[in-house]
Amino acid sequence: MNSFDWVSGQGQPLHGSVRIPGDKSISHRSLMLSALADGTSRIRGFLEGEDTRATAAVLSQLGVKIETPADGERLVHGVGLHGLRAAAEPLDCGNAGTGMRLLAGLLAGQAFDSTLIGDASLSKRPMRRVTDPLGQMGARIDTQEGLPPLHIHGVQPLHGIRYALPVASAQVKSALLLAGLYAAGSTEIIEPHPTRDYTERMLAAFGWPITFSPGSAKLDGGHALRATDVDVPADFSSAAFFLVAASIVPGSELRLPAVGLNPRRTGLLQALRLMGADIQVENPRESGGEPVGDLLVRHAPLHGIELPEALVPDMIDEFPILFIAAAVASGRTVVRGAAELRVKESDRLASMATGLRALGARIEETPDGAIIDGGALGGGEVQTHMDHRIAMSFTVAGLVATAPVRVRDCSHVATSFPGYRELANACGFAIASV
Repeated sequence: MNSFDWVSGQGQPLHGSVRIPGDKSISHRSLMLSALADGTSRIRGFLEGEDTRATAAVLSQLGVKIETPADGERLVHGVGLHGLRAAAEPLDCGNAGTGMRLLAGLLAGQAFDSTLIGDASLSKRPMRRVTDPLGQMGARIDTQEGLPPLHIHGVQPLHGIRYALPVASAQVKSALLLAGLYAAGSTEIIEPHPTRDYTERMLAAFGWPITFSPGSAKLDGGHALRATDVDVPADFSSAAFFLVAASIVPGSELRLPAVGLNPRRTGLLQALRLMGADIQVENPRESGGEPVGDLLVRHAPLHGIELPEALVPDMIDEFPILFIAAAVASGRTVVRGAAELRVKESDRLASMATGLRALGARIEETPDGAIIDGGALGGGEVQTHMDHRIAMSFTVAGLVATAPVRVRDCSHVATSFPGYRELANACGFAIASV
């Protein structure tokens, strides 16, 4: 048997205060901008996950000195916009799709060649959505029929473009903005739906002139980044598992302090409230340009909804756990407009549909979503398909299933949420490693 299998069963009502690790997206970006800045930046609340550590290792290979004064903290000695050096070996992004796509934009403007590689899962994820528009800016990037590895040819003069994204993607937008730092003229990105604006907010915090509003961003090349300190808020995507768990386990009440509440990230919060969830935001504030708040969630009976398509881009990473909520809610939940889920760490529509059916749920998979009729879940065994969010979602299902749920191969959970099982068990989960 796989030593990374977990068995999740019915625990007890969930109680306590759960300090969620730092936001993965912000951790990636803070490393990259700190590396390109003039001066030394201190990052607090840094996510100690495999994905973010992979990005730190890549930047170290490129000549950036990164110190770890304490757990969750990084001291980045910036080399300036043109201070990176060629690496002797390929740059391994591990499982980090964010890392690879953003680094592709950053490296497109360098004076040296680079090769970005990843693990088996990342090597199957599409990259043309990034490499094609970067090519329009003058970059030369070779792929394996649109898949990694990415061979990036340096010494290519880049020029700004006005680009309308065919599919809303914060990763693609961010890659183009990072390339735009090195481009002559203006780079302007237009989105079909607004996506998270972490990169825009952070570029402004590091002193780069940029104008942005929901659905658009524009900057000129030729400026400089100034070192600044970054406080990374708790990751909303990681908090999502606890929001749903406390919502569906009777008698539960959890507090999640200092969670990032960027409006382009919190679609799940709105979706759960539409389903009847009792989630309150306390002590709203701003930290480093990002909205932050303490979340208080209590058990409440959930009901099915037709998910508004406008929420889809703002909750693209939270659909696996939304499917768990929908599977135990009363009535029918309909999801449309989420075809992007098919090209995440796994085909998340197929992975969740197969796993939920294994537990007795009624779910119809559609090309761009699903139709879920809520009811009771039974026990059983589910595959994670090497996808961290699939794994954590089914541990939440085990809390309310009529028999234990065995979740096969949870080794990838550490990519985004190190210490998840221990933190979950401390507030009332019952997850055993087998």
